[in-house]
Amino acid sequence: MSMTPELVEVLPAHKFDEKRLLGWLQKELPDFGSRLEVKQFQGGQSNPTFLLDTDSGRYVLRKKPPGKTLPSAHMVEREYRVMRALSENTDVPVPNVRVLCEDSDVIGTPFYVMDFLEGRIISHSALRALDRQDRLPAHHSAIDTLAALHAVNVNAVGLGDYGRPEGYVARQVSRWSKQYLASKTDDLPAMDKLMAWLPENLPATDETAIAHGDYRFGNLMLAPDKPEVIAILDWELSTLGHPLADLAYYCLPYYLPSDMEGMRGLQGEDLEALGVPDEQETIARYCAKTGRDGIDDWHVFLAFSLFRLAAILQGVYKRALDGNAANANALQVGKRASLLADIGWKIASDGPRN
Repeated sequence: MSMTPELVEVLPAHKFDEKRLLGWLQKELPDFGSRLEVKQFQGGQSNPTFLLDTDSGRYVLRKKPPGKTLPSAHMVEREYRVMRALSENTDVPVPNVRVLCEDSDVIGTPFYVMDFLEGRIISHSALRALDRQDRLPAHHSAIDTLAALHAVNVNAVGLGDYGRPEGYVARQVSRWSKQYLASKTDDLPAMDKLMAWLPENLPATDETAIAHGDYRFGNLMLAPDKPEVIAILDWELSTLGHPLADLAYYCLPYYLPSDMEGMRGLQGEDLEALGVPDEQETIARYCAKTGRDGIDDWHVFLAFSLFRLAAILQGVYKRALDGNAANANALQVGKRASLLADIGWKIASDGPRN
């Protein structure tokens, strides 16, 4: 399994004026040099991402996709802002961002440039690409890093207005209910039940932290030579939110099958043989790092995370069907949305665990 992202020639739909970019970067970054080679990272990022090879080193550029996008989507300016605040004011590991361009005239959309980091990205939390003795330390590092992110004082780092400080889960349920209904194709009874159940069973306590929104191994970079997180990547869904929503999302693999394509689940795996922690160990470590005695309403956070992910996948499914009704992969995505909703409803209806 490759642990380094694949690079390809810039895709035709994402080509831009490289000479114009070079001129802009030479003005903004002293000693940038006169050589610029651009390759595109292959993969699922909704914000196209590119490697810049230059006289002064390697950089990564992330930009909005071309064409019309939803007003609140693909906000590279927000990604830049949160990473800059964290790198300048905290020890939370993020790439060092260099410069933001909000002028669409340069390469067609806003973009930002950050330093390139050497490291390893492993998308599946079974971490088979690592030696067994490195898997537990990698999971511990991921949990410790999440706890450090949630401990950041948002006002002290200038992010007090990065999102609304209360009501995150309620707002997210409302938002993703609307998105789901707008992209609905077939009846998914479990989604209807979750849409009714979640607003009536919101977490009893509200908390505010920087919520990453997509915290999983596929968005974490490990050091090249040790099982340690050196960067949290892909901040596109970040906002001020409830920290336990991030933790529940990180724990979803414990509820998802390992044998279903695209699910990245751990259910059915021998965790002890793999050398990865179980859910209770993961929660206990997070609680110890954040000074919690335990977690109330854990089933609510899990059901919410599964509902949100099902709604996101339903949108992917609908867009794929609109583009090509015979798309085999789209049908798989549709099945995954249905399965996530079913698992979410089972957790909700089973209620809290003792």
